[in-house]
Amino acid sequence: MAAPQLLPDQTGLGGKTRFDGATLACVYALAMTVIPAALVIKGLPMSLTPGVAIGLVMGVVWFLAQMVSTLGVAKGRNAARTALFIFTCSQLATYGYATYGYLPGDELAAADRTLITVMAVVAVGIAVTDGVRGMARIDRLLKTMIVGATFMAFVGVLQFMFALDLTQYLMLPGLRANGELSHVLERSNFRRPAGTSGHPIEFGVVCAMTVPLALHYALRGVDHGGQTKRWWLCLAILAVASMQSLSRSAILGLAIAAIFIIPAMAPKRRVKALWGMLGFLVAMRLMVPGLVGTLLSLFTSISVDPSAESRRRAVERAGKEIPEHLWLGRGLGTYLPEKYGWLDNQYLGTLVQNGVIGLTLLIFLYLAGMYCAFRARLASKDPRIKDLGVTLAACIAVPGISSATFDLIGFAVATGYTFLLIGVAGALWRTVQEQPGGIPPLLPTPAQRPGRSQRRQHRDGPRSKPDRQRTRRPDKRPEVSA
Repeated sequence: MAAPQLLPDQTGLGGKTRFDGATLACVYALAMTVIPAALVIKGLPMSLTPGVAIGLVMGVVWFLAQMVSTLGVAKGRNAARTALFIFTCSQLATYGYATYGYLPGDELAAADRTLITVMAVVAVGIAVTDGVRGMARIDRLLKTMIVGATFMAFVGVLQFMFALDLTQYLMLPGLRANGELSHVLERSNFRRPAGTSGHPIEFGVVCAMTVPLALHYALRGVDHGGQTKRWWLCLAILAVASMQSLSRSAILGLAIAAIFIIPAMAPKRRVKALWGMLGFLVAMRLMVPGLVGTLLSLFTSISVDPSAESRRRAVERAGKEIPEHLWLGRGLGTYLPEKYGWLDNQYLGTLVQNGVIGLTLLIFLYLAGMYCAFRARLASKDPRIKDLGVTLAACIAVPGISSATFDLIGFAVATGYTFLLIGVAGALWRTVQEQPGGIPPLLPTPAQRPGRSQRRQHRDGPRSKPDRQRTRRPDKRPEVSA
């Protein structure tokens, strides 16, 4: 049980907010989106991005905070925390299995780098689950994530509209470029922006998974007061950038988010949302002629699309690898796309590199995050928490579905935001559990369930007193007179 705590939404001396897990998580979110993904730290033998370094620091801070009882860090079980822990165990087991024998030098280096990256994002998820306490700090982290993603989207919009790339001006001291800074590609005579991320697909997916958050805070301002213009602006930039990424994964992510969010709206707002989506498509068609048609052709011509054909060949390549290492996979990060061919499917890649166990736990990780979000929605009476619960579930569903269309864990920004969202879902569920009065369980405990005799009495109905006397067994036989 957690010790007496000072919740982070309380203020210290001078009215200043106390430095806590939410502060570190905000720095991590900004580092992932503001600093170009191609920049790594100088002077290290391994290419580590600033975001990965901050994630490792968060893991160390979380571990040290668990050793004391005065920092207000949560302790105890949580579905998101449990899923993250089990997922970590599977990654370590796969790494040990792969490195037990011989590995080529390039595959061993990739395995080491991938393990460190995975440990960093898992540490971020656990640190957020236990270290972000209270709705005020959850809101601060989510708003920071929106701002960071909006900056990345704005850089992408400039790349798409004016061929202006701001990433060349974001070189920071102490960092070096690990390859090209710009990742702008082309498709159907359109530029495919990447913003500050590593690929246009990653760019589109991150924008798509942040759109529900911007919509949530825009509508919260309408319903409960507060700022609205800034969140509507963020929503517009993120939605436009998702379209301009020219990515099937991004469009699919937006559709999945709409499937989660629109049914949860009030009927009148649901109609307005549908009209708003239609108006947005019309505006995009007028502002960028040919863009909507190009996006539509991505799905209608998928049978002859080269990228779709590459994914079909990837299934054949993976089919040869899976039977050789069925349960734990061939090794974390050892399937090098440049060496063996691209898979472009995180679930397929996880099955190859982490086996059936790793794939099962990856799916379980997504489901655990969505469970925490929906559980908080069902248990709370606060309309703001109820709306945030379905919003987080929609955000986690975007990478959960998009993992079938691109290799998510191969991209730092998309992976970092995914684990941040899972951690926030766990933190939201903890916050709801700490509300006054506690949270009733979904099912009654065994002690609360009626016993067998009570159920039988309820089924048969009360018996009359003569019936009970007739059915009572005598203590001894009546005496027989001589």
